Amino acid sequence: MSQICVDGIHLRAYHGCLDEEGRIGGEYVVNVLLDVDFSTAAASDNLHETVDYVHVYNIVKEEMAIRSKLIEHVAQRILNRLKQKFPQVTNTMVHVVKLRPPMNGNVEAVSVKVSG
Repeated sequence: MSQICVDGIHLRAYHGCLDEEGRIGGEYVVNVLLDVDFSTAAASDNLHETVDYVHVYNIVKEEMAIRSKLIEHVAQRILNRLKQKFPQVTNTMVHVVKLRPPMNGNVEAVSVKVSG
């Protein structure tokens, strides 16, 4: 099986349990891995026979714009949308990274991964 990776989608979003996170926001990075047979597209050079990265980016951007308390919830929404949009994909992994989370400590990032 082949894979398509869309890595390092940097976005500002307003997720978190704290009210301040809803007002100030934070920096996030989203990575998407799609298991898909793109051999036909590789032979034909036809975009319509593979997953369009622009659609992946737009789904991530739209879902990240909807405020949630938990990044777990956001990651699952992204996964669900990708599976709906691209039925030819056999497995999808979404990795949402919250940079510099507001914690009482020096933490570079927290992240969640969901797949299905």
